[in-house]
Amino acid sequence: MIRIVVIGYGPVAARFIEGMLPALRAGEVSVTVVGAETEDAYNRVLVAEYAVGRADRSRLDITDTAAAIAAGAEIHLGEAAVAIDRNLRTVRTSAGRCIPYDRLVLATGARANIPTLAGMERARRERTVRAEDPAALDEGARPLPSGVHALRDLSDATNVLATVRAGGRIVVLGAGVLGLEFALAAREQGAQVVVVHHGDIPMPRNLDLGGGRILARAAREAGIEIAPHSRAESVLLRTDEKDPHPRFDALVCADGKQIAGDLLLLSVGVTARTELAAACGLAVAAGILVDGVGRSWSDPDVFAIGDCAQIADPVAYTDHDRVPGAPSGLIGPGWRQADALADMLSGRPVATTNERPSVVMLKAEGVDIVAGGDVSADPWDEGAHTDGCVDAPQVTQWADPARGTYVKMVTRAGVLTGFVAVGLPRTGAELTLLFERGSELPADRSVLLRLDADDAGASVSADPFAADATVCWCNGVTAGRIGEAVSEGADSVECVAARTRAGTGCGGCRGRIAELLARTAAV
Repeated sequence: MIRIVVIGYGPVAARFIEGMLPALRAGEVSVTVVGAETEDAYNRVLVAEYAVGRADRSRLDITDTAAAIAAGAEIHLGEAAVAIDRNLRTVRTSAGRCIPYDRLVLATGARANIPTLAGMERARRERTVRAEDPAALDEGARPLPSGVHALRDLSDATNVLATVRAGGRIVVLGAGVLGLEFALAAREQGAQVVVVHHGDIPMPRNLDLGGGRILARAAREAGIEIAPHSRAESVLLRTDEKDPHPRFDALVCADGKQIAGDLLLLSVGVTARTELAAACGLAVAAGILVDGVGRSWSDPDVFAIGDCAQIADPVAYTDHDRVPGAPSGLIGPGWRQADALADMLSGRPVATTNERPSVVMLKAEGVDIVAGGDVSADPWDEGAHTDGCVDAPQVTQWADPARGTYVKMVTRAGVLTGFVAVGLPRTGAELTLLFERGSELPADRSVLLRLDADDAGASVSADPFAADATVCWCNGVTAGRIGEAVSEGADSVECVAARTRAGTGCGGCRGRIAELLARTAAV
């Protein structure tokens, strides 16, 4: 019997354990899980939805821990791994437990970045392993001040929800996709929101200047204050008779302005939890370095999956610190890594699939944004549209700021390599399909804009609801598979999710699933 120890019990670890259940029931393996949180695995992608009251706790559930235990798995919650001995092949935990392993799976995930702001000294987590209370796994030498949250777990979400329901003023530091999604959702639920970021536009990693400006305008029209070019330097704290503990009062920027609020939400990215791996001598860079099947560069019996895993070719790099890239940070790739590793360790055939390029969709009421690929090319760059140069990028743009619509398409040899679509949901869906398939755009790019017209006809290149069209990117579920689930009796988004997993990741596809159900009912 192969002894498998899993460190971490988030959504990716839960998916791996689910894949191991047949081998576990057959007595081929034993599985022991060490998870620092006291909660069963839940979907962290939806924590922001829970924090604004748009999702109840049950919607975050993604695993059946009782079924895993019934199959023979040992799951220790509220217990952190504090040391790995690769010579003895053991894991030591905060409870003093010493667990032997034949195969070790690191699914330690990532922690929220804590910026270096005056007033929050020593709140950043140092990259060392400490045998302490598992509840303080992500805390620095001092906890964050009261009223400052990173929204990474359920505890944070519960505190944020109280401020949202009270209609309080929330300062969001950071304008990435998660920060913007939270800001728009919180404003919709009645909170006052101001988004502070040091750049020119929101979502700078995904959008170009035009798309970012349209998004900023849409956010302002939704009632959100935007404070660009604002570099945060410190926080002001206050105390009062009711609460003698220092509490967030205002964010102070480099230009001297003070942005007051009842709560500060930190949305400035995450960092892979690599300290356990580094402490036992495993190769790490931005994440734990693994090959294409998740095996550590340093130890063939150690694997890493999810937000802590950085996939790279071990033959190509000798200097670990200079390995490019980073963990994907997306739940879909993490789940696919978990499925592949479970197949391999169970002796099942492992499907070799190339990870699709990621598409980012902003999930917000009334703000439709989708983007994918590299959109950095400018239509006026020297060399763009050069005749005779097959590899030269060609850029097509359309902007209608008064109506909040914008499209940018970047192609090479006619094939879509990057795009942004704002305020044009049907055009965005079409571009997503073309991008996923690596298809060529129509010679007349302007016909794509007609898809969102009132008198629009069918899509210009392919049916976005064709059987092979991907609906759920997180789980790789196609329209055809959803159609099969409907024919088998699934008559709601929740039933489709239960049968296919579609919609259980980021939730961005739930609208398309509902549209598929409506189209089926109309036939």
